[in-house]
Amino acid sequence: MERALKLDHQYPATHRDAFCIPTYGSMGLRSDGAKASDYSPVTYLCGNSLGCMPKSTRNAISQELDAWADRAVESHFRHRGEQQGLTSWMDIDLPLSNLLPSLVGALESEVAVMGSLTSNLNALMVSFYRPTSTKFKILCEKGAFPSDFYAFYNQCAIHNLDPDEALIRLEARESETFLRTDDIIKAISDNKDELALICLPGIQYYTGQWFDMEKITKFAHQCKGIVVGWDLAHAVGNVPLGLHDWGVDFACWCSYKYLNAGPGAIAGIFVHERHTQVGSSEKQSYLPRLAGWWGNNRERRFQMKEIFEPISGALGFRQSNPSVIDVVALRSSLEVIKDFGGINAMRERSLLLTNYLMELLMESRFYHKSAPNGVSAPGFTILTPPEEKDRGAQLSLLLFPHHSDRKLDTMERVFEYMNERGIIVDERRPNVIRIAPAPLYNTFQDVFRAVDILDEALESII
Repeated sequence: MERALKLDHQYPATHRDAFCIPTYGSMGLRSDGAKASDYSPVTYLCGNSLGCMPKSTRNAISQELDAWADRAVESHFRHRGEQQGLTSWMDIDLPLSNLLPSLVGALESEVAVMGSLTSNLNALMVSFYRPTSTKFKILCEKGAFPSDFYAFYNQCAIHNLDPDEALIRLEARESETFLRTDDIIKAISDNKDELALICLPGIQYYTGQWFDMEKITKFAHQCKGIVVGWDLAHAVGNVPLGLHDWGVDFACWCSYKYLNAGPGAIAGIFVHERHTQVGSSEKQSYLPRLAGWWGNNRERRFQMKEIFEPISGALGFRQSNPSVIDVVALRSSLEVIKDFGGINAMRERSLLLTNYLMELLMESRFYHKSAPNGVSAPGFTILTPPEEKDRGAQLSLLLFPHHSDRKLDTMERVFEYMNERGIIVDERRPNVIRIAPAPLYNTFQDVFRAVDILDEALESII
């Protein structure tokens, strides 16, 4: 703990007080009365699943509720808080176009907030997955987040394709836990004549692997006729991105993890500027899309004409007016991130925290470099790549031995033990625990406590 205290003094969590950290009491957990009371914060290392709530969010939402109460529909055009810098609902999402681009490495015109992650993925695939008789395959990963797989599978079906034939699902080599970039490149090369789309996660949700997005995107485009899209659910707000410079065609993400915008928060999209140009309104000179009135020419939106003139840029892909509450919740968090210093400052502190976590885990007597065969004693290995360039904040621990009876399973027992003692991480069945220090609010003491209780949990089931 002494080293953790020194690190916290050297690299303090300067914005921790900007967030609501759950307490033992609020979580319904029993405190021991000595080391912790009901008012003591738990060790929350689950920002990869749901980020903590910024304290400013409550007021941001309250202001919009007041506007709804006081002016109702008039708030779309004449907000009661305009003098205080609040935005009328007609343009409520536009200020985010100034806050999001630096997080994903985009031009302001290339980003928009809308919908939810999977609905946006499906919408973007309608525009970008245009299979032909020869180029119709989608390269994705085996073990993708299920919602992504469902989208890929059914997009194939919509085009009357056999998903089992159209989907190329990459998996790691035998006895390895993450995909090698060279294997991805080879798969692209081997299938280039049939590939229509590549869609991979920026960071893999289960292992925490950060893909070499730039290299993969650039190689795919060299093969001609292949569209490259990315699911950035676990990458946005976690690692620096350069979507515009890398030439990514499209990307989508959620906002409730590292962006701390709340459960079910409004999501975001990126569409490269080369795909968003709009020509004459007399003919359809724009990329076809799932269209709606909020993507239409703002000046003519309320004229109710049956002419679709999309806004140039990613804003033209919006369909309906966004939830005001969701938008201001996201904005309040993005303002905290900006005040912290942006994504590069976050990444710098994130590396310090996760490297310290990696170090402590590898010092544990329960750590194994790889999962041994036929082991009966409890232990763990780390699925996440060890190199900084290949991972974000999250480390994924594979616990063993696995047992079909959850009451006897190592992971289930360890997870429950940690949770009861105020160490909030998350589980991914059958046998993975994910730990993700968030640079905005986690401390080195949080990391130390988590590993200390992890060891204690494993010790208790020997």
